[in-house]
Amino acid sequence: MRFTRFLCVILWTAVYTCPTPSQDANITSDALQLLDQGRCPFRSILPSDTAVQVLVWVFVVMTVISLIVNGCTLFSLGSSEDLSWEPRFALLKNLIVSDILLIVTQGPTVAHCLLQKTTLPYGAWCVTQFFINTVCVFCTVLTITCMALERYLYVCQAIYYISILTTKRLYLIVGLTWLISICLSAVITGLLSLGHKSSLVGKPITGLLCEPDTLEAHLGFPRGSAVFRKVVGLLVTLLCVFSYSFSYLRMYQEARNAVQPFQQVNKRARKTVMFYCSMLLLQLLPIFLKIASDALWELVGNMAMIRSLDDPGDWMSAGILHIMLLVMLQVPPCINPLIYGLRNREVREALPRLLCWRRNNR
Repeated sequence: MRFTRFLCVILWTAVYTCPTPSQDANITSDALQLLDQGRCPFRSILPSDTAVQVLVWVFVVMTVISLIVNGCTLFSLGSSEDLSWEPRFALLKNLIVSDILLIVTQGPTVAHCLLQKTTLPYGAWCVTQFFINTVCVFCTVLTITCMALERYLYVCQAIYYISILTTKRLYLIVGLTWLISICLSAVITGLLSLGHKSSLVGKPITGLLCEPDTLEAHLGFPRGSAVFRKVVGLLVTLLCVFSYSFSYLRMYQEARNAVQPFQQVNKRARKTVMFYCSMLLLQLLPIFLKIASDALWELVGNMAMIRSLDDPGDWMSAGILHIMLLVMLQVPPCINPLIYGLRNREVREALPRLLCWRRNNR
C-alpha cells in the first residue's frame, strides 16, 4: 500500500501531540512553530538519534562517492578524443550529467533534514527539487533505453551502425531525452500545482524529500496528477525493460550462433547478459517499488487503507519504507558509472591518462 498515506496520519497525530505556543512560552515566532511542526513528524519517522546519525553518514558518503566516481568518469571521457565521439560514451556522458544533477539535489537536501531533525517544508525549493528529480529520473530511464538499443545496433547491425548513428542523430537523441523528460515533468508538476493552496506554503511535508507520494499527500492527493504520473511512469519503465531485454537477448543469440562450438565464449556472453540485466533490476528498484505501491493502492482501495491505519505497527513500517526508498534513490547514481563506464577497458585506460595530463600541466 502507499505508505505515504500512513505518513499523513502520522503528521496529523504528531502535530497535535507537539507543544503549541500556549503550552510553551519560549515559542514566539511562526518560524519556530513551523520548525517544531516539522520535528514532530520527523520523530515519528526516526525516533532514534543513533539511526539519524547513521543515516547522515550514509547519505554523505553516498553523495561524495557518487560525485567523485561520476566526476572522474565524466572528465576522463571528455578529455579523451578517442572516446568522446563514440555514441555509447556520448550516451554515458548524458547519463552521468543526469545522475550528478540528481544526487546534487537529493543528497544535500536529505542530509540537511537529518541534521536539522525536521521534515522538508513545502515551498519553492521543494517544488524545484521535485521537478529536477522527476526530470532526471525520466532522463536516466530514457538514456539507459537508448544505450541498450545502441549496443544492439553495434552487435547485431554492425554493417549499418555508422550510417544509422550519425553525429547529428546522436545529438538529436540526447536532446530528445531531455526534452521529453522536461515536458513530462512540467505536466506532472503543473497538475500538482492545481491543488496548491497558499496556506500549505511553509508547512512541513511528511518526508525528508519531495518525492511524488509525499508531495501528493501534502497537497491532498490530486487525482489528475497522480493518474498521469502513474501511467507515464509505468509506460516509460516498460519501454526501458522491453528494450533492454530485447537488445541483450538478441546480442546473446548472435554471440551464441556465431561461435556455437566454443562454449567458453558462450559462457562469457551469458555472464555479460546476466550482469547487465541484474544491474538493470538494481537501477530500477526504486521505480519498481513505486509502481508496486501505486498499483496495490489502486487495487485495494480506500477502505482497506482506513482499516490498516488503526494499527500503529503500520505507521512504523511507513517510516521504514520511506527511509528505504530514499536510500535506494541514491544507489543508481553510484553504480551507473561502474556499470557502463569503469567496466569498459577503454574508460579504465583513459583514467590514468587523465591523471598524467593533470600532473604534466602543473
